[in-house]
Amino acid sequence: MLKEELTEAYHFIFEEELIEEIAKFGTLREVKAGEKIIEIGEYVKNMPLLLEGAIKIMREDKDGDELLLYFLERGDTCAMTLSCCLGQTKSEIRAIAEKDTKLIMIPIEKMEEWTARYKSWRNFVFESYHTRLSEMLDTIDTIAFLNMDQRLMRYLQDKAKINGDALIQVTHQEIAYDLHTSRVVISRLLKKLELEGRIKLQRNSIQVIDL
Repeated sequence: MLKEELTEAYHFIFEEELIEEIAKFGTLREVKAGEKIIEIGEYVKNMPLLLEGAIKIMREDKDGDELLLYFLERGDTCAMTLSCCLGQTKSEIRAIAEKDTKLIMIPIEKMEEWTARYKSWRNFVFESYHTRLSEMLDTIDTIAFLNMDQRLMRYLQDKAKINGDALIQVTHQEIAYDLHTSRVVISRLLKKLELEGRIKLQRNSIQVIDL
């Protein structure tokens, strides 16, 4: 069963022999939406490969406020987790299930072994670094160059895409946490976006019209 799920999610990336090893040595984990997968300050001993669902990666400043860096979907892994695993350092990010998620945890020693044995694994690791770096640079650009209403709209569009549904189940306070701002600001901007016809506000949910 696990091998079938791995094949479906990663057959276009990994050869069959590597998929068999992942199924043999990896540990299946299922988490509910909102559950923490990796916490800041923890030593990371396993690398997650997503089979289904989505994860949001958060950064925390010295005051304890959070900022959303990027989302992970099926077929992804987290470059910052890779870095912590290989360097055996503490995690600098928090990983939270965006929705019910199934993943397989790869032990550090196998990561190192597969990097030497499988070209597909090496390519996957390097491509993951490149993709996540590009997404973090995009986040920096968004913070530096976009107005908060533009950041908010992009956030809603990304969240709708990740969840595969234009109707997002989220509170104004949750959005404020993710975008590192206040609930009052978010509520005001959401009302502005609704007046512009780009979203429709509902109780604890938002319908994204402008996708």
